[in-house]
Amino acid sequence: MFTQNALEIFEKVITDYHIKDDPYQSFENPYDPKAEVLNHLLYRKCWIDTVQWHYEDIIRDPQIEPVAALTLKRQIDASNQDRTDMVEYIDSYFLEQYKEVTPKNSATINTESPAWGVDRLSILALKIYHMRQETLRYDASVAHRTACQTKLDVLLEQRHDLSTAIEQLLKDIASGDKYMKVYKQMKMYNDDELNPVLRGQK
Repeated sequence: MFTQNALEIFEKVITDYHIKDDPYQSFENPYDPKAEVLNHLLYRKCWIDTVQWHYEDIIRDPQIEPVAALTLKRQIDASNQDRTDMVEYIDSYFLEQYKEVTPKNSATINTESPAWGVDRLSILALKIYHMRQETLRYDASVAHRTACQTKLDVLLEQRHDLSTAIEQLLKDIASGDKYMKVYKQMKMYNDDELNPVLRGQK
């Protein structure tokens, strides 16, 4: 199953990242970009999400220096752009995979593309990892660990439901019951012609 493979890669990413647990560590993708295209994309996607997860932790430090916060905000903005780019690359992979499928006359479009479902699955893998860590924190109270276990149970159920939905969507696309339509990015705040602040500085 696609989602089982994706989740295994996401778990590998999170494990690999936490060996050093440093958002500024060097990145190495273990999957060949030509021979293992999809795995390469999935690993890169989750690595971006994992680094950004830790950026978001750091920037919420109430003692962070304003200049450092601004620098980190720029890094988060760049990470968000990378994340969106990777979603488009993954969707392009699926478009290529299903290009020979002729949608049925009754075919409908989904509310999100397969890759945006993958995006949510990657973030969910991070939530599960970190919530599980909280259940194992024996420096925390029993009440804290119990509450986190309850939340973890919900996240695991959510992972199952999301995985099922993604598998069904891919099956429906393959059979022609659904069709893909990907809208490319139209972000306005990064464009110096569309963002009035940037335009005014030209």
